[in-house]
Amino acid sequence: MKYRQLGQTDLKVSEVSFGTWAIGGAWGKTNDAKALESLQYAIDAGVNFFDTADVYGEGHSEELLAKATKGKEDKIHIATKFCRAGDIHDPATYSEESVRSYCEASLKRLERDQIDLFQIHCPPIGILKDGDVFRVLDKLKEEGKIRYYGVSVETIEEGLLCLEYPGVSTLQVIFNLFRQKPLEELFPKAYEKGVGILTRVPLASGLLTGKFKKNSSFEQDDHRNFNRNGEAFNVGETFAGIEFEKGVELSNEIDWIARDRESMTTAALKWILEHKEVSCVIPGFKNIDQVKQNLKAVEVPDFTKEEMEKLKAFYQQEVHGSIRGAY
Repeated sequence: MKYRQLGQTDLKVSEVSFGTWAIGGAWGKTNDAKALESLQYAIDAGVNFFDTADVYGEGHSEELLAKATKGKEDKIHIATKFCRAGDIHDPATYSEESVRSYCEASLKRLERDQIDLFQIHCPPIGILKDGDVFRVLDKLKEEGKIRYYGVSVETIEEGLLCLEYPGVSTLQVIFNLFRQKPLEELFPKAYEKGVGILTRVPLASGLLTGKFKKNSSFEQDDHRNFNRNGEAFNVGETFAGIEFEKGVELSNEIDWIARDRESMTTAALKWILEHKEVSCVIPGFKNIDQVKQNLKAVEVPDFTKEEMEKLKAFYQQEVHGSIRGAY
């Protein structure tokens, strides 16, 4: 495993880390035994950073991480998120009373005394412009409840706004072969300011694994079914905002990336890691095989300059116009 500095924090995180949305819920059936087995495998392989949220399985993924990291709290870093258990548009959700309550609840589920990285979970831009929530987070940091804080954002505009607040240590951003827009302005500015970048939805909800057909279906409680067109939350969180059948076509167009790189999955993750601004990539998982596949991204060959240019042109000419939702 290779490690990267998380912005200007004192944390060094595994460049392939993991998100835990899928083992918490909203990705179809879950299996706690397989989840814990997978977490243990990842930890044994050198993964030292996991991202979660209080709404993943209504806190269940936090509880699973508590079990998996018991006795390793000083070695395994956890990032969690808050605000979406309430009304994200209500300023009261970001009051000191509310944020402190979210923090204490996560600490209890994680069975920890301190949260390594506490992130606002995709708040409206008005909340970010107001800025009061950052003063609350500064207070929690001073008290030692949280070590650092960051923001998970949906749009470039939101990310750039967050960079204006000196206490923001990280940004969590949707970034993959289908969502290259952050490279234009956001990533360079974040890198210049020493803000770490966590890249989520790295496989476009599975499109970039190359395993789907146009007639593929998903379970009723899988967001790839119930949020396919943004019915429940930002459409960009599902298939990177691309209409599913179009996404299957696009993934087929770039299946060449898998040549000499094990699979489309490992190649897609490797492409993300080619960018120096990225602190880590956080794919999801539900079983050991998926963990193993994702971890191979650190071993496969780099992309050539010509390949990188080809993929940039592919995004600009074939993909960008097909992305729906705030971006």
